[in-house]
Amino acid sequence: MTADASADMTDPLADVAWEPGVAKPDPILVADNITRQFGGLKAVDVDHLEIQRGVITALIGPNGAGKTTFFNLMSNFDSPDTGTQTFNGKDLTNTPAHKVANLGMVRTFQLTKALSKMTVMDNMKLGAVGQKGESFWRALLPFTWRSQEKGIETRAAALLERFKMAHMTDEFAGTLSGGQRKLLEMARALMVEPELVMLDEPMAGVNPALTQSLLEHVTQLKDEGMTVLFVEHDMDMVQEISDWVVVMAEGRIIAEGPPATIGENQAVVDAYLGAHHDAPLEWEDETDGDDVTSAAPADGSSEESS
Repeated sequence: MTADASADMTDPLADVAWEPGVAKPDPILVADNITRQFGGLKAVDVDHLEIQRGVITALIGPNGAGKTTFFNLMSNFDSPDTGTQTFNGKDLTNTPAHKVANLGMVRTFQLTKALSKMTVMDNMKLGAVGQKGESFWRALLPFTWRSQEKGIETRAAALLERFKMAHMTDEFAGTLSGGQRKLLEMARALMVEPELVMLDEPMAGVNPALTQSLLEHVTQLKDEGMTVLFVEHDMDMVQEISDWVVVMAEGRIIAEGPPATIGENQAVVDAYLGAHHDAPLEWEDETDGDDVTSAAPADGSSEESS
């Protein structure tokens, strides 16, 4: 099944088939034969997946589907047992996670990783890449990195202003609320100036008052030319901001398609509700009206006792 030919042709996914593992016109991230096993459990078993450049893709699925593990594998926070992933055509096999970020692919975490005993500004500055002062010898020669440091602080201040956190610049990250930490983590990710931003449940534990703000920030990433891949359980959010939805179940990709259609996919319904969710229970099966031998007397007695 393919999208309607009358769909907006500015949509790069308008003519893409609604099938698991389908090829995309311009993929930025490609996973091939990615597997990860923990003991006897195969947590991830993805034959092929392509993430389209310049769109917002949601990764959804039941609890335990393998979504976060897949995120860890794509960003090299964990290593797959088999398979490869490429970012902008570059094979990421054996590339350390921090170098993956330097290439322009950053991710946030379901449980935020803000450094609680450092200020908000210092957390932001840590996100910048290519800092001259990180070299041991240059660190001893401040005049070689002072101007760069000032530029990093200026960029960090601008991002904090954008995320409405400028008034918290000197606050310790440990004093922030859960929602504010999510904002800080997203803002810090942008210090990398990434091409692909991966968000692991960005709305989890967020005060409803901040939810709309986070949604606006996610859509703004796309408006600025970035690609977004996010894990989410809130289907209202998925419907509101995503351009494409990928569904995982039991470690595998079982469906892909536009958000408006994904709920009609039988494989998705079965994954969330069970393959026999609409079948009658055994005791509800229809029986011949004349066959009453299997029915127990209402008073619980048996024929032998009467």
